[in-house]
Amino acid sequence: MWQEVAEVVMRSLFISGTATVLATSWSIPIAMIITAKESEFRRALLDVANALVAVPTVIIGLVLYLLFSRSGPLGFFGILYTPIAIAIGQAVLITPLIISLSASVLRETRSGIWEMAVSIGATERQALVTMVAESFPKLLTTILLGFNRAIGELGVALMLGGNIKGFTRVMTTVIALEVSKGEFEFALTLAGILLLVTFAVTAIVRKVSKTA
Repeated sequence: MWQEVAEVVMRSLFISGTATVLATSWSIPIAMIITAKESEFRRALLDVANALVAVPTVIIGLVLYLLFSRSGPLGFFGILYTPIAIAIGQAVLITPLIISLSASVLRETRSGIWEMAVSIGATERQALVTMVAESFPKLLTTILLGFNRAIGELGVALMLGGNIKGFTRVMTTVIALEVSKGEFEFALTLAGILLLVTFAVTAIVRKVSKTA
């Protein structure tokens, strides 16, 4: 049992870690664009991101399933029921959260750092880089919160991964499967590990926030 537990845990960490990296790669730049200048369009973009934070995971899973299925527009990639599909799904899921939190962090920094950098002759790009550098500890907390959201997700992982043993099973899908089979020992073991991971990340977030 413990070998399977270790395999599932490592797969979960890898997939959710990949999803977090993907989401961060486009979410932080979008948050930077939103906060660089004030405009109706950018405010509307932030409102959309805030609204999408609460979208049920099954809706995201359904949309991506239709896109990645054999008859879908992206079906030729053949990634449905693979770890890649789960990672993409989780990345899409946590993107609005990271954008929303990062934009809030950057807005706080902008009021002081941005004006000071521009006043001493920095270009807009240099001021933006300085603002991000000063905000990095707080931005890191938003990224870690995104990871926590991804690793604890079930709907997207189940719909896009198919819960294939030895290939796409992650902690949340295995827990759901084992409970349905009445195998509570395995389910409780994985649930405990999942809680430890989320508590550990939460503790790191709190420590980073205190030092920011």
